[in-house]
Amino acid sequence: MTRKPKPAPKDATARKPHPKLRLAYVIGSLDRIIRRRISEALAPLGLTIGQFTVMSVLDAGGQASNAQLAERSLITPQSANEVMNAMATRGWITKEPDPTHGRIVLLQLTDEGRAILRQCEQAVSVIEGQMLAGMAPDVASSVQSYLELFVRNLRA
Repeated sequence: MTRKPKPAPKDATARKPHPKLRLAYVIGSLDRIIRRRISEALAPLGLTIGQFTVMSVLDAGGQASNAQLAERSLITPQSANEVMNAMATRGWITKEPDPTHGRIVLLQLTDEGRAILRQCEQAVSVIEGQMLAGMAPDVASSVQSYLELFVRNLRA
């Protein structure tokens, strides 16, 4: 007796997770794809993912030291220093001494840096839109909440 194959799901929401793939593997694959796509989108604007991340952190928090930016941007202090120097040379950030501590330099986005960041955010929004295509907004919000929970759980 010949069995008929099951029809393929019509949309992504109807698919069940692959039983042999671990969630960590799927998240890792997604991370690699997103990093590649964002790198490609930022290249014409002259930025790296590290620079985009640092600029986003500065935009959200105002002034910060190199050490604070490194920690918040998930890069080493040495890498942060290289990123900062490259961005300062391009006029995207300013460096000024911390008035309360002589050895700390505070970094801040310039107006030009903010303008470049807005262009980058538009490019990244397109990628996020493609990633979330076919997903209801409430589901996308739930996915983000769970991913944030995963991050908190593993940082603890």
